[in-house]
Amino acid sequence: MDAVTEELKSLLDREKIRECIALLARGEDRRDADLIKASYWPDSTVDFGMFQGDFGAYLDWVVPGSPAVVVTQHFLGQSVIRLQDAEALAETLVNSYHRVDMGGPEERDIVLGGRYLDRLEKRGDDWRIAQRTMLYDWCQDFGVSADWSNGVMGAPFSAEHFSGRAVGDFSTIFFGK
Repeated sequence: MDAVTEELKSLLDREKIRECIALLARGEDRRDADLIKASYWPDSTVDFGMFQGDFGAYLDWVVPGSPAVVVTQHFLGQSVIRLQDAEALAETLVNSYHRVDMGGPEERDIVLGGRYLDRLEKRGDDWRIAQRTMLYDWCQDFGVSADWSNGVMGAPFSAEHFSGRAVGDFSTIFFGK
């Protein structure tokens, strides 16, 4: 292969890896088993510190997820990707927001900052995660959540679907699922 073709192949592989990581974050936020399955190989493993196991156990843990976590949102930063033939190592920055029902009258907003360390494998034309480790760099508890039931900043929502949620979110309709 000439140098330009090899560079284009590398760019395409990197984009497929970034898309895999982004779709996984969406799958976790929406508790969408199909998106999560499309991002991991069935024989993969995960280690989140608070959970360690094979992919099947992870999927059972993350979907349906804890009913105490009403909303999650993962913000992905840059990914540093090292390609080596049909394997890649990627470090991706992540800030993850969680609205948590602590069992009392009010929910709390908590944000974690960390990094995903992923070992990905290319099988056929697909890149998927073979092993993921989560590193935690910081955590911030912002306290009692704002009440969004009546809208934002004093302005009411015109429909219920504007308020996000982990399960039953309007974006699933938007994407036709």
